[in-house]
Amino acid sequence: MTDAPRPEARAPRGFNDRRARDLAAERQILAKVSAVYERYGFEAFDTGAFEYADALGKFLPDADRPNEGVFALQDDDEQWMALRYDLTAPLARFVAETKEGLPKPFRRYAYGPVWRNEKPGPGRFREFIQCDADTVGSARPEADAEIIAMAVEGLEAAGLPAGSAVIKINNRKLLNGLLTTAGVQNDVQKLAVLRAVDKLDRLGPEGVRLLLGEGRKDESGDFTKGAGLNAAGAEAVLAFVGAGLSGRSDTLDQIANIIGGSAEGDAGLAELAAIDKALTSLGVGVERAAFDPSIVRGLEYYTGAVFEAELLLKTKDEKGRGVRFGSIGGGGRYDDLVARFTGEQVPATGFSFGVSRLVSALRAAGRDLGDQVRGPVVVIAFTPDDMAHYFSVVGELRSAGIPAEVYLGSAGMKAQMKYADRRMAPAAIMLGGDEIAAGKVTIKDLDLGRALSSGVADNAEWREQRPGQQTIDRSELVAAVRKIIEAGQ
Repeated sequence: MTDAPRPEARAPRGFNDRRARDLAAERQILAKVSAVYERYGFEAFDTGAFEYADALGKFLPDADRPNEGVFALQDDDEQWMALRYDLTAPLARFVAETKEGLPKPFRRYAYGPVWRNEKPGPGRFREFIQCDADTVGSARPEADAEIIAMAVEGLEAAGLPAGSAVIKINNRKLLNGLLTTAGVQNDVQKLAVLRAVDKLDRLGPEGVRLLLGEGRKDESGDFTKGAGLNAAGAEAVLAFVGAGLSGRSDTLDQIANIIGGSAEGDAGLAELAAIDKALTSLGVGVERAAFDPSIVRGLEYYTGAVFEAELLLKTKDEKGRGVRFGSIGGGGRYDDLVARFTGEQVPATGFSFGVSRLVSALRAAGRDLGDQVRGPVVVIAFTPDDMAHYFSVVGELRSAGIPAEVYLGSAGMKAQMKYADRRMAPAAIMLGGDEIAAGKVTIKDLDLGRALSSGVADNAEWREQRPGQQTIDRSELVAAVRKIIEAGQ
């Protein structure tokens, strides 16, 4: 026996092991959302896990910190490659690389893992599954509206009841118009104003007012320097972010009264008016998609409409305490991303959500995700001498499309039955010497046993019509097992 030190069995921080329960929930969501996206005419698309690091924009590693923000390595030709941190940067690279052969607009959806070399925390992982949909090549506001409508329908298909989430919409051009009205003089002040607005949900109007002015001291005594707006400028910002409390057209009227006359602000108002008209035509009401001037996303990324999906369902943590889940997805218009490669602006808009985060949100809201993953039918192995008979049975079930396995451990029958129950097997098949000689099989209905033990099945007539154990002719095996499976669905 070696005295060499043994490695500790541990997963790297921010990387999760997932069993069938989690994988099944994610696959179910992806299948349902994909069906919605394809019905809207979007093409399935994927890129490789790695991109050249210089294609990833703000996460470009330098010589001193090659893994800043991303997981990067050097190829044999000394070029830096990095695991993709989202699904949009690879799309921009693909469009720039193949633009001549693409349909215009190019409508695609994609899902898959992304990786971020950031400090992990509660609900914050270094690897997670994203699902995106984007239209590249259309500057029309209706392209934004269709993405929003599709996001609404996709989230509902994923398991969110109508009215349990709302897409909140703003426009960066409105924000720029607001900054002009508020007297913002430089980029530093602009960033301070937008960051203050982004804290409205957490700090409330009074906290934001302080951050728009001289600054704010928090409960710990730490002071955050403010944007330095005068009182009139601060009140204009607060009036703007408080305008989204009514219907979409009413919100636009309120905003126009605050920033009207700014060329960029008026352009943003016109775009939102077109989005409102298209959403109304698509049957998407204000309860599912509303204008909210307080939404600030991607301060250096988005160029026009921005949107964020907020969960409205009541959610609880592991201890049953109420928690606010907040945003479960977002997106917007990013007309400058492809230009990084080509020098030419290409209009683009899209929406993205984290699949694992949505699963967590649905569970926190107590939604049924079908988490009891059904296992295979288990064929009990009494003796090695009869393995040929056991595999003949399991082969017959598999050929009929029924998941099945022969128990290949070394335990006795009692432990094998416990194994089948833990696997959530619908039934166990038993072939002793007598059954084999007579051309029979014995089937134990494990679904029925679980139902009886939980008190669900207390109807005597129902129990009589569904025997817990039966010995039948081998020729009746598939039909009998299929009946048990269908009864348990």
